[in-house]
Amino acid sequence: MHFEVPERPMRGLKDFARHYLMIVLSILTALGLEAWIEHAHHSHAAELASRQITAELRANLDDVHNAHRRNQQRLASLQQLDEAIAKDVRDGKTDAAINQHIQALKNAFNLSLDWPIFGNQAWDVAVANQSVTWMDRTALSEYSAAYSKQRDAASWMTQDSTLFLDAPRMATLRTRIDLGREVDPIEFLSVLRQMIITSTETQSHLQQVESQLKQVLPEEAGGGKA
Repeated sequence: MHFEVPERPMRGLKDFARHYLMIVLSILTALGLEAWIEHAHHSHAAELASRQITAELRANLDDVHNAHRRNQQRLASLQQLDEAIAKDVRDGKTDAAINQHIQALKNAFNLSLDWPIFGNQAWDVAVANQSVTWMDRTALSEYSAAYSKQRDAASWMTQDSTLFLDAPRMATLRTRIDLGREVDPIEFLSVLRQMIITSTETQSHLQQVESQLKQVLPEEAGGGKA
């Protein structure tokens, strides 16, 4: 910091007070300017991080929409297959007749689930460079909740999504059907309904993520506040 040395000796308390006041004002001005520059930097960093996070979440929302739409089409096929074979059983048709019906509809006996890969790079960068500490508290809370919901859903998908599914049994049935061998209709329906439950649970988790993301994204860009 630079101090101006008086060009002439100070004469009395009045000159001293005047010079002292100039020094104090200079220091306060410098500190105020530094604080303003720092505040402007923080505001710019927070705004940039917010835009990047919003763009990332919007891309995630689009992926959720697409995955949910494709899964819903496949779920509808599974449900139609279940209705058709269950009706055969209730109507008292023979196992041979039911197996013929299963063979005709066997392409629907398939569990294929789409799941988005949630982007989180913008959030991680904002946390790493501390931009999140300068954001509006309400927005920060919404961002945090959105990423938390994504993590919870992804964890469910990798760890718990197949809890209702007997995969070896499903593979055995799929093999017998592909080879044209007869299967037990009740066993078939049992495995089919496991597949339906798994698909339905997946859709439910996608809907929860979608709802959370819509609370964060602006109406004109992200589909509206929930």
